Amino acid sequence: MHSLFLLFWIFIYFSHVASQQIWDIWQTTWDRQKLFTSLAPSSPINFGSPGAAASADIVVSETTTYQTINGFGGTLTDSSALTLNNLKVGFILPSDYSSLLKMNEQSKNSANYWSVLGHMFSVADGADAAGFSYLRVPIGASDFSAKVYSLDDVSGDTSFNKFNMNNSPSYLFSVIKDILSINPALKVHVLPWSPPAWMKTTGTMNGGTIQSNLVSAYPTYLLKAVQGFQQMGINIYAVSVQNEPENNNPTYPTCTMTPAIEGQIGASLRSLLNNNGLSSVKVVGYEHNWNDAGAYPVTLMNDDGGSYDGVAFHCYSGSVSNQASFHNAFPNKNIYFTECSGTYGSDWWSDIKWYMDNLWIGSLENFAEVGLMLNLALDGQGQPILPGSSSCGGGCRPIVTVNSDGSFSYNQEFYALAQASKAIIPKDAGGPWGKRIGVSVKGSLNWALRVGAYSTKRLSSSDWNRYALVVMNWNDNAASSWNPQPVTATIEFRGMQATYTFPVGVTTLWWFAAPNAQGLVLPDVGSEAPLLTNSTEAPEPRLGRNETNVTSSYYNNTESGMALPANNGTSQRPKN
Repeated sequence: MHSLFLLFWIFIYFSHVASQQIWDIWQTTWDRQKLFTSLAPSSPINFGSPGAAASADIVVSETTTYQTINGFGGTLTDSSALTLNNLKVGFILPSDYSSLLKMNEQSKNSANYWSVLGHMFSVADGADAAGFSYLRVPIGASDFSAKVYSLDDVSGDTSFNKFNMNNSPSYLFSVIKDILSINPALKVHVLPWSPPAWMKTTGTMNGGTIQSNLVSAYPTYLLKAVQGFQQMGINIYAVSVQNEPENNNPTYPTCTMTPAIEGQIGASLRSLLNNNGLSSVKVVGYEHNWNDAGAYPVTLMNDDGGSYDGVAFHCYSGSVSNQASFHNAFPNKNIYFTECSGTYGSDWWSDIKWYMDNLWIGSLENFAEVGLMLNLALDGQGQPILPGSSSCGGGCRPIVTVNSDGSFSYNQEFYALAQASKAIIPKDAGGPWGKRIGVSVKGSLNWALRVGAYSTKRLSSSDWNRYALVVMNWNDNAASSWNPQPVTATIEFRGMQATYTFPVGVTTLWWFAAPNAQGLVLPDVGSEAPLLTNSTEAPEPRLGRNETNVTSSYYNNTESGMALPANNGTSQRPKN
């Protein structure tokens, strides 16, 4: 009798393992025939009994776990906020147009504004959206501001009694709040490009360093900035001490800081935050390029690491593998990847390959927990930029381009980010974020696929976990003659196997499985009755593109006003 029970539960177990199915697929192809397109297969892709492995065999190792990925996104500079806000309030038509026509155009542009924000930031289950969840915001002016300013421009005000959040343009806060209305789980990370001019050795925010006698006062300025955002209803997740502390460009706000000075400021800021009810706000250091990962941030952590949650990296010099060197030295410190920018004039697909290889798969492999580009939105020339700034050479391309007529287009930065972001957003509202797990590619075509793997737990222990792959097929033979070839791969998971053909491009796919590697615990032969430890009810497939049941207007018609991006390319830099 016990043997019959055992056979019955073995049958049930393998039935549920076999029921794991891939329903949800998003795809961006090299030829732009698919652009973050949600594919709804006519029948699910099943995991079944394993057969022969394909020449590209993706092996998922869920028991090997790494860091939680806390989100993707970009930087809301003043220029990005202005660009988006102008879309919201509507393009003002020439005076010879009728008032009615003006109203219609303004209404259209406002709808486009909500469409853009929704498509970028919604994490609602079923939404046709990237689910960006991390926003970086300057404290005071950056190279993308209308003018140079700080939040306290009153010389000698070391008590910061004249500190004023309203020195920043009102549209900056308005756009942040609009994004929060779409994604309340948004993480906001603030940082200065420079202290106020009167605190600098140069007497200007452009270039120079902080005066040594004012170092002890400066943490109060940063505290007041965090408090100011909080008082506006914008909770702060993290604050960095200084953007690019080794950058002394005199044409826009910059400030050099030694590790010792940054460490002193960070330690004092940590204490001030703790003493003012802001102990959850993370303090982040470095915020500069990969190339110096073994020096500046290492010194900073050795001297004052107890005050810092971790360090942030930018892409403009060095290699992403430098992040791993820092991680190996300080495995308990978090790594943030917070800035890279495309520039005009390179190839669309080449950019996406670089982004996926180095950033949205690569930086995560090298232990980054967030991934951000620079400007969220600008116009088609990378404007507006601070007058006189040399920071972007031929122009920095944003995540989304917004034109003066109210039309818009998503750039390669968006599509690369979106494919990565979709893999790690919570399945449940308020639920856990995805965690990177082990994955390898075997076989003679292992070089053709670049793969990241992620597991997302659920709020209820009875719900099935979500598993996701982000797969780039870069089998295009671009080094010799152009010959893009799809790759048919097997996917190995819990002793079962699925097969999928990946076109040249980036594919993100999901499936669900019971919360542990066994799913069900089989009874001992001597047990009186079998015990079911996890829910065996598989989740319903998500609604695909254009099938969403979300009713808010910004989820609908997301491509109205959208122009197909020109193949003007841009590569992943240089921003000085």
